[in-house]
Amino acid sequence: MKKSIFKKKEIKKDAARRELKKQGYKKKEIRKIEAADKKNGAKKKTSLKGSAYNKSTETEVPGKNKVGSKQLSETASKRIRSDRSGKTAEKNDRNKRTKTSAGRYTAPGRREKIFGRGDRLKKDHEKMNREPAPSVRIIPLGGLEQIGMNITAFEFGDSIVVVDCGLAFPEDDMFGIDLVIPDTTYLEENIDKVKGFVITHGHEDHIGALPYVLKKINVPVYGTRLTMGIIENKLREHNLLEITERHVVSFGDIVELGEFDVEFIKTNHSIVDAAALAIKSPAGTIVHTGDFKVDFTPVYGDAIDLQRFAELGNEGVLALMCDSTNSEHPGHTPSEKAVGRHIDQIFRDHADTRIIVATFASNVDRVQQIINHAYKYGRKVVVEGRSMVNIIETATNLDVLNVPDNTLIDIDQLRNYPGEKTVIITTGSQGESMAALSRMADGMHRKVTIGPNDTVVFSSSPIPGNEKAVTSVINKLLLKGADVISQDVHASGHPCQEDVKLIYHLVQPRYAIPVHGEFRHLKAQAKIARSLGYEKEDIFILRSGDVLELSEDGAAVREKVQVGNILVDGLGVGDVGNVVLRDRQHLAEDGIVIVAFAFDAQTCELLSGPEITSRGFVYVKEADDLMTGAGAVAEEAIYRCIENGVTDWNRYKNVVKDGLSDFFWKKTQRRPVILPMILEV
Repeated sequence: MKKSIFKKKEIKKDAARRELKKQGYKKKEIRKIEAADKKNGAKKKTSLKGSAYNKSTETEVPGKNKVGSKQLSETASKRIRSDRSGKTAEKNDRNKRTKTSAGRYTAPGRREKIFGRGDRLKKDHEKMNREPAPSVRIIPLGGLEQIGMNITAFEFGDSIVVVDCGLAFPEDDMFGIDLVIPDTTYLEENIDKVKGFVITHGHEDHIGALPYVLKKINVPVYGTRLTMGIIENKLREHNLLEITERHVVSFGDIVELGEFDVEFIKTNHSIVDAAALAIKSPAGTIVHTGDFKVDFTPVYGDAIDLQRFAELGNEGVLALMCDSTNSEHPGHTPSEKAVGRHIDQIFRDHADTRIIVATFASNVDRVQQIINHAYKYGRKVVVEGRSMVNIIETATNLDVLNVPDNTLIDIDQLRNYPGEKTVIITTGSQGESMAALSRMADGMHRKVTIGPNDTVVFSSSPIPGNEKAVTSVINKLLLKGADVISQDVHASGHPCQEDVKLIYHLVQPRYAIPVHGEFRHLKAQAKIARSLGYEKEDIFILRSGDVLELSEDGAAVREKVQVGNILVDGLGVGDVGNVVLRDRQHLAEDGIVIVAFAFDAQTCELLSGPEITSRGFVYVKEADDLMTGAGAVAEEAIYRCIENGVTDWNRYKNVVKDGLSDFFWKKTQRRPVILPMILEV
């Protein structure tokens, strides 16, 4: 290997810097080389030629290749492949994985510290003279500032593949809003490039927006068995089933979508048939974990395919986009089977009461365990909640859920069985106001009445932001005499810190891109990556709309695209914007005051009024003095306009509004919405 230019005694440092500058290195890069050379001393040699990360401990031996003191296997040293973009074998050799003295795999030229990234230097003058490596663009359109609305576009050349298309539920101050879906303007503007939607699993925050987006961007949809079954239910509700191209894929299948090959990889989650994705392009492979957990004892199906993650790591991975939801929690995520043991204990301890279990409708594994224990203890099962009924029906038809004969009964048959012989599986674990459990707690459910003979189990954890609603429902249930259990009956579907580390160790990506979660969750995973040796410049915490461009030469956020929230209110999609939402918030906070008066259209003479009506501001019958004063202020403002010869009705309205606004603020420290109404006679 060529000796470092800084080690040549006949060349002084200044001359060395000039020589590097001639070769095209920048000042910052030269300082890094000098610092590394000084640090390594005589023990390590720094080559100015070679791979992208050329600060290594390799020495060349004819016919051999070594890393440190470990000799590479013949297979590893000769493993050279060419990819679909026609790269040379020498160029692809950089993507090989070689064994270190620790027995783990790392790329040639990387630091001895496992998963260290090496210096961010340009290659030598030969490297700099070659054509730039192809790059792939990652464009998150949602899901990075919140839990929900996950959608990410991957773009290479004239091909775009979209991973997931989810919705978010409205915040407390989004009055009247039913759903929030992502702004897909960028996809609509590049619709000719969009090759399809690839769905990781069937949760609402990953599929909920599909029916709305497919009306504008009608491209094929790819997903696993249960995922596609749930999607089809949604498409049927929106009359899109017949016009949407759908493809059911199996784990291990590779879907060709333009310049991309997308491989589905088996994972575990709180819903069956969840998948990770290996998204391959001429620029390299990006692994997207989707929502996952490492569960070696799943209720249904096989454990996560860790072997495939390791194989991809050995082949070379450009970037890892990993689930961040539980990155603040140490340790490993418990298996779903552990929840089953707690459920069994609840059934034994409450043998003389009716049991009501609230959980996520999509958590088929949890529902399966509840049904299994109900059957074990001789109880009949009632399923309540529209979404719960739909998913259980779909899962049963696909043989994903096994329900013993004569176990399920209709809710109308509850009266035919004693309470201690029944179990109700219901929606409402997040305190949703219109869900079945909330209606039971409010005493508004027509078929189920809560009483002292009931045990209510919350088999879920509150989604961030829902804690207050869940607590409210629990309090109402307790007031009705029910026994409420909310501890130790839930296992998360997301990876904790040690699970995240495991995936990083297996995949060994060049770049780390935390996804799925609020900023604090993304930041927590970034800290995990740093603890594994990743440099700060190799970790990208993106915001929705960022365009991250990745290649073998480097990575950077190049631009931003339009993103945002589209509000769904009833049948209206996008017709409620920020102005309308702000008015609703204003009305909710301070109420409204309506001022009505009549004018002669010819003479502009005030014929009647002003009459003042209030809603949500003050109770008029108990605020006579306030309303009388307000009427006097409005009348004074009107006569002032008449005296000044004002004929523009809008001017009258503005003067009255300003006068009343100041009056109410002085009297109440509130600013209600003031709506002047003029009747022309």
